[in-house]
Amino acid sequence: MAQPEPDQTTDKKRVKVYELRNGDWFDRGTGFCIAEFVTIEEGQPGQEPRVSVEAEDSPGRWLLETKIVKDDGFQKQQDTLIVWTDQGVDMALSFQESECCQQIWKFIDSVQQTFQSVNGAHDDGLSDDLAMDMATTIQLPPADLAHLGELETQIRIMSSSANGRDALAKTIMGDSYIDRLIPLVEMAEDLESLTDLHKLCNIMKIVLLLNDTGIIEHAVSDECVLGVVGALEYDPDFPSHKANHRQWLNGQGRYKEVVRIQDDQIRRKIHQTYRLQYLKDVVLARILDDPTFSVLNSLIFFNQVDIVQHLQSNAGFLTDLFGIFVDPNEEQLRKKEAVLFIQQCCAIAKNLQPPARQTLYNNFLVHGLHQVINFGLRNHDVAVRVGATDVLISMIDHDPQMIRHAIYRQIQQRESPLTDTLIDLLLVETDLGIRSQVSDSLKILLDPTPPGGPPEARGEFIVGQARGRAQQAIEPQQEVFLNHFYEHSAVRLFRPLLDLETRVEMRFTVLNDGVFSYLNDILCFYIRVHGQRSKYFVMQNNLAQRFIQLLSCKEKHLQLVAIRFFRQLVILQDDFYIKHLAEKQILGPVLDVLLRTMPRDNLLCSACLDLFVLISKENIKDLIKHLVENYREKIMALAYIDTFREIITRYDHTQGYTTTADPYFLESEDELASRRPTNPGARGMMEHLAVDPTEEEYWNTSDDEENVVRETPDHPATPSSSSGKPLVEYTSDEDLEENPDAVMTSANAPPADEASKENKEPTTPGSTSGTSTPPERVSEKRRREEDEDDALDKLVHHKRRNSNAASSNSSISSATALRKKKNFGGGRDASPNGHGPKKIAITISSSIKNAAVKAGAEEEGK
Repeated sequence: MAQPEPDQTTDKKRVKVYELRNGDWFDRGTGFCIAEFVTIEEGQPGQEPRVSVEAEDSPGRWLLETKIVKDDGFQKQQDTLIVWTDQGVDMALSFQESECCQQIWKFIDSVQQTFQSVNGAHDDGLSDDLAMDMATTIQLPPADLAHLGELETQIRIMSSSANGRDALAKTIMGDSYIDRLIPLVEMAEDLESLTDLHKLCNIMKIVLLLNDTGIIEHAVSDECVLGVVGALEYDPDFPSHKANHRQWLNGQGRYKEVVRIQDDQIRRKIHQTYRLQYLKDVVLARILDDPTFSVLNSLIFFNQVDIVQHLQSNAGFLTDLFGIFVDPNEEQLRKKEAVLFIQQCCAIAKNLQPPARQTLYNNFLVHGLHQVINFGLRNHDVAVRVGATDVLISMIDHDPQMIRHAIYRQIQQRESPLTDTLIDLLLVETDLGIRSQVSDSLKILLDPTPPGGPPEARGEFIVGQARGRAQQAIEPQQEVFLNHFYEHSAVRLFRPLLDLETRVEMRFTVLNDGVFSYLNDILCFYIRVHGQRSKYFVMQNNLAQRFIQLLSCKEKHLQLVAIRFFRQLVILQDDFYIKHLAEKQILGPVLDVLLRTMPRDNLLCSACLDLFVLISKENIKDLIKHLVENYREKIMALAYIDTFREIITRYDHTQGYTTTADPYFLESEDELASRRPTNPGARGMMEHLAVDPTEEEYWNTSDDEENVVRETPDHPATPSSSSGKPLVEYTSDEDLEENPDAVMTSANAPPADEASKENKEPTTPGSTSGTSTPPERVSEKRRREEDEDDALDKLVHHKRRNSNAASSNSSISSATALRKKKNFGGGRDASPNGHGPKKIAITISSSIKNAAVKAGAEEEGK
C-alpha cells in the first residue's frame, strides 16, 4: 500500500548551523533552512528528501545540504533544536522560533516513519518483523512494587537492540512511565524495602541511558527531578551506602538571584542546566556512555547559549547588575555574589563562538566591568579575588587588545589603571595560583606586539627573534601605555628588588621571598621586548647589583633567581648588557658561589656551570677577557673542568700565546692536589694518574739512609748534621758553564785512601796514603775528563727528569731503575722492618781515580 508523501516545507526558516569538533560546537553560520524533496541528478528517476541551509549574508552559498536517511538518527531537542549524525559528524540546527523548528521536524519525522514502514513491508526477515511488531505493540508490566522484577528484566532485554531502544523510549514517553515510577520510591522507603529500591535504581539507569533527549529533559523537570535522583540514591553496586542527591538539589541556597530575571523561560533553563550538569558530573559519572554523554553536553551547551544571549541583550539587566558596584551603600555580600555571577557568565562564554563572546565582553566593558575587576582584586575574600582573576584572564585570553584599550581610556581619564591594581595584588597575594595568573597578565598586557603579530614564546628563543621583536612598530596607544608604565608603575612593581639596597641582612619570610621569582620572570620578559626602555630602567636603578645581593642569601632558590637573571642577559648577547655585566663585576660573585658549591652536585652548582658554559660556547669575547683578566686565579682553581680550561685557552690565543701542552698538566702534583675537589662524589670533575703501588710505596718510604754514613772500623758512624745536606751534591748548570773542570763531589767525601778502602781497590805494597800524587799524563787527563763529563751528563739528565712534577708512570719506573743501577757500592737487601731497599752512599770524586793513577806510576818507577 502506497505511503502518503510527507508535507514539504519550502518556506525559509532562520536557523544557525552547528558542527561538533573536538568536543566543542563550532558555529558554521546563520542562514535559512528549507526541507523538501529534490530530484536525483544525472537523469535518474525519483526524488530524495533533503534539508538545506542557505547562507544569510551571501545568497547562493549553502551552509548545509544533508540527505535524510534512516540511520542518521534525527532527534528533536527542546523546542528549537534538531540534532543528527551526518557521516560520523554530529550536526545541529538551532532555530530562532520554535514554530519553525516544529515545521522542519514534522517533515523529517514523517520521512523517517515512511522509511520504517517501507522497510517493514518489504523485509522478509523474522527479526525485523518482530522488531516492527514490538515497536507497535509493546506493553510494559504495570508500575507497582509487585512487578518491579519483571519490569527490570523486560526493559533490560529490550534495551539491548536498537529497535527495542526506540520502541522502549516511545512507550515510556507516551505512557508517562517515569511519572508512574516516582511514587514507588517513597513507598519502598516507607516499607524499608532495600531490594525494591535497588530494582528502581537499575530501572532508572536503563531509562536514562536510552539516549533519548525527551526522556532526559522530562527527567530533570521540576516535577520529576527529585523522584529520579531519589531512585538513583540506592545504587546496588554500593548496598551499604546511600547518596544525598535530593538534599543537594533541593537546597534553596544553591540558586541565588543577584538581579531578578524576569523571563520565566530563561529561569527554567538555568535550573535545567544546573541539574543536567549535576546529572552528568555526579549521578551518572560512573556509568555514563559516550552517546548519553554527547546528548547531555548538547543540551547544556544550547541552554547556555540561550541564557547568555538573553542576558547580554537585556540592557536593563546589565545596568542593574553593574550598578551594584557603583552604589557605596550596597552590601558586600551582594557585591561578592555579583562577582561570582559574572565569573560564571565568562566561564559559559568560553564555549561560545568568538563573535558572540566578543559581543558579551564588549557589553560588560561598556557597563563598567573594570570596576568589578578592581573591586574583586582588592577584596579580602580569596573566592572574590579568584573570581575577578578568572574574569580578567578569560578576557585577556580572548583579546588582550580589548583590555589595553580599556586601560588606555583609564589613563586618558587620569584614573588608576588596571595594571596598578594587578601590581598591588602581585606583591601581597599569598595564593600561588593567583600570583601566577597576575604575573602572566602583566606580561601579556605589556607586550608591544601589534595585533596579528607573532605571540611571545615562553622560555628562551633565538637572539635574532628578540632583536626583531624590539624593532617592531608599536601602536600609538601602546606607546602611551608603555611610557606611562615606566614613568609611574615600573618602580612600583619592582619595589621589593629596589629595597634590597638598604637591606643589611638577606632574610625573608616564606610568603615574601616567592615574589622575587615572579619579578625576575617579568623583568626578563620586559628586557626581551621593550628594548631601550628596559635598558634605561635596568641601568638607572642598578638592578644587576640588586640581584648580586640575592647571591648572599642562604636560600638556594633565591640564588637561582639571580643566576637565571644573569643568564638571560648573556643569552641576549646585547653589547649594552655585556658591558654592563663587565662594569658591575657580576661574574665574580657567581664564581664565588660556584667555588663554594663545586664539590656538590646540586641545582645551584649546575646553574652556575651552565652560565659559564654558555659564555664559552657562544665565545663572548668581552666576557672571556673580563673573566681571565680579573679572576684568573679563581678560574685556574677550576681548570680541571674543560669549560674553564677552554676559557683560559681562548684568552691566551687572543693575546698571542700558543700552548703546546695542556696547562693543567704543566703544574706540579702538589698544586693539582690542592685544586682538585676533595669530595669523591664529584664525578666527572677530577682526573687521576694510575701509579704502581710498589713504586709508590718505595717513594713514600722515609729516607733515613740519607742521614747515615756507612760504618767502618776506622770511621765509626756519626749522626749527620741538622742541615740535611744530600749525600751527593749536584753542581748547578751555571757553575759548570763558569768552571768546566768542576767535578761534583760530596760534602763529606772521605780522603783518597779511605775511598780506596771503601771500594776495596788494590794498591801496591810501596804506596802510602800520605804521599802526593804525581802529575797526570795528558792522555790520561783527557780520558778522565771525558769519563767525568759522561757521568756528569747522566746525573744532570737524571736530576731534570726527577724534578718534573707531571712525569708519568713510565718516567717513575725509569727513575727507579736508574737508582738501582747506580747502586754499585754493594747495595743491601730489604731491611727487616719492610721499608724497602736502603740507599748506599755513592761518592764520585777525582781522588778515587787519582789514587789508582798514583799507584800505577810508582809501579812503573820500580
